Amino acid sequence: MSSRRHHVCSPAASPLEVDDLLREVLLRLPPLPSSLPRASLVCKRWRRLVSDPGFVRRFRLRHHSNPPLLGFFDRFDGLSFLPTLEAPNRVPRDRFSFQCPDRPRSLGCRDGLMLLFLRDRLQVLVWDPLTGDQHRVAIPAAFDTKRTLTNGAVLRAAGDAPHFRVALVVADGDDEKHIQALACVYSSETGLWGNLISTPVPYQASDSLYSIPTMVYTDDAVLAGGSLYWKLAGNMVGALEFDLEKQTLAVIRVPLHFYGQWKSFKVMRAEGGGMGFLVVSSSDYTAKLWKRKIDCQGVASWELGRTIELDKLLSLKSNEKGPLEILGFAEQNNVMFLWTVIGVFMIQLGSLEFKNLYNTMAFSYYHPFESVYSAGTCVSGGHDRAELLVNT
Repeated sequence: MSSRRHHVCSPAASPLEVDDLLREVLLRLPPLPSSLPRASLVCKRWRRLVSDPGFVRRFRLRHHSNPPLLGFFDRFDGLSFLPTLEAPNRVPRDRFSFQCPDRPRSLGCRDGLMLLFLRDRLQVLVWDPLTGDQHRVAIPAAFDTKRTLTNGAVLRAAGDAPHFRVALVVADGDDEKHIQALACVYSSETGLWGNLISTPVPYQASDSLYSIPTMVYTDDAVLAGGSLYWKLAGNMVGALEFDLEKQTLAVIRVPLHFYGQWKSFKVMRAEGGGMGFLVVSSSDYTAKLWKRKIDCQGVASWELGRTIELDKLLSLKSNEKGPLEILGFAEQNNVMFLWTVIGVFMIQLGSLEFKNLYNTMAFSYYHPFESVYSAGTCVSGGHDRAELLVNT
């Protein structure tokens, strides 16, 4: 009688017991400030994984295209930071403190970086609020002008590269009838500015006694479809388009009914992609979302996407109706900051969820800060980690 040897099979390991698989699970946590600090509390092994600098880089890279709106920087209050998330994801107000003795003018915030213009030093400054790093770059001579405003945008390099690009734009000329729009791009990888790009800005005749030369307005740039867009104001109201791939400039006219008395409008990324405009009217308390469409023959037209009845959405009483002003627009989260007589509202234009942030009679301008912030995930954690976990 033959004996049969029996083999005892060990049970298969759980996927969460394999570090590589667990990392993939943790990478899919929501990109909220409390996600990694909370995960680090599970056990020492999880803390070791989420504290690894390589993991944190992968986490930020994975969520680069859908970062949360952490808050905004107030241009006219020394770039003070105001958080907009609720606990436990609310970042401390003093976490992002900007220090610079040169009184710079802020140009915009994108990809977790802030771009500032140092008029007296003829430099731009790129500031990373998460790390505190500052990079100064001398500007090209063409942007050394006191006759008008210079604007610009900063963009991080693709992937995990530590480099960035700066695009500067200006509309300038000897008189209001002969204005040229100029653009130039700096690469931190090469340390050089590219070629100067230009296009004429059409002159728009007016019966007004007061005429202001066309200028690139001070709003943040909007990135849509591979191009950067800035609002144009003054003699001709419209938008300036800078195609990053083709390195070309174009001037876009807008219909007269987009602007005028009791209206506030901004360039935005249209729903479904491409460039659009957000027009808020104080006369009928509406927000209209317009999209620029180009047909097969290259002819451009404007299409109204949606109309939001702000008085009904915000339940404004008759004595609460007054001027409306767009203070900022968070491009990646599709959020508008709107000033009203009863407070500054943060409105998500897709879901129409809103929140009254605070009441103020002062107008300002907000640079929305959209970034993946993981706070402290080391063993000690630090002040930021402790504050984020107060309500965990």
